[in-house]
Amino acid sequence: MELRAIKINIPEGCNIILGQTHFIKTAEDLYEILVTSLPGAEFGIAFTEASGPCLIRTEGNAEDLIENCVSILQDIGAGHVFCILLRKAYPINILNQIKACQEVCRIFCATANPLEVIVAQTEQGRGILGVIDGASPKGVESNEDRIKRKEFLRKIGYKL
Repeated sequence: MELRAIKINIPEGCNIILGQTHFIKTAEDLYEILVTSLPGAEFGIAFTEASGPCLIRTEGNAEDLIENCVSILQDIGAGHVFCILLRKAYPINILNQIKACQEVCRIFCATANPLEVIVAQTEQGRGILGVIDGASPKGVESNEDRIKRKEFLRKIGYKL
């Protein structure tokens, strides 16, 4: 078995949701969830089949994001993986709906941070073992950091 770290290129101003799924209708179901839950959001979706023709299936409303999703999944090269790129929206606003999608097995990450995907390759193919999302901790928040965190959440409207 060979292990590889695949660096993911997240387009400027976007967030990525990367997950595992299991059925050909995933791309359409994720499209329906996104289009009905995030009015005004731009997104691309791609899903890799793991049997039959083993194609990358796509949906979305922003062609550049669809193309980027395809490129990301080609780099990863694993079956039964989906990629969503969001612009003008955030994963926090859609993650629970995606988790509730019947064919979604797991979410590896939802982030705008620098991202690496750890992939194992065997004779059969590739699979995602996990992700490295952002950087390692540099310390513990101080009282001043806590105040800044709380001010920020209120500034962007996530807390009263």
